[in-house]
Amino acid sequence: MFASFASKLLGVEVVREYKFHETRKWRFDYAIIDKKIAIEVEGGIWVNGRHIRGSGFEKDMEKYNEGTALGWRIIRVTPQELLTSKTISLIQRLL
Repeated sequence: MFASFASKLLGVEVVREYKFHETRKWRFDYAIIDKKIAIEVEGGIWVNGRHIRGSGFEKDMEKYNEGTALGWRIIRVTPQELLTSKTISLIQRLL
């Protein structure tokens, strides 16, 4: 839903579950590949989900740091923020 919505609004292709690393199984939730913009949805932040527990947090940091080292700009949002004008505006600024 977000990929098609954002693609129409922004005029660029937004891909879901984009594998960005050759040897690791890392994927970005959404990506604008030719601009190297990634959108990561951080779920479970209010219910002690994976992204805020120690090992999950460390693994996410490793993934995000590697993505940044490969030239990606990474936007992190909650599920509630994904389909908002705030997120779309931020992506527009990066484009």
